[in-house]
Amino acid sequence: MKQQILMPKLRPGMEKGVLCAWSVRPGERVEKGDVLFEVETDKVVSQIEADDSGIVSGFLADEGDEVAVGQPVATLETEQ
Repeated sequence: MKQQILMPKLRPGMEKGVLCAWSVRPGERVEKGDVLFEVETDKVVSQIEADDSGIVSGFLADEGDEVAVGQPVATLETEQ
């Protein structure tokens, strides 16, 4: 099943974040809890972990992109 990985809301009032760096590549398998990417907000960088295990099927945002909270940044193919 394909699911979208969304830009998370890391603090109250957060409307967008900058996708700083990907920690995975398309086609790579990830396990729940693996770091997927880093987000910068107000000069703080946070690591975002996978909520599910699966194969990263593609990116929808590039490093350096400013992405609104709730917008998809990647797709994950899960076995569920």
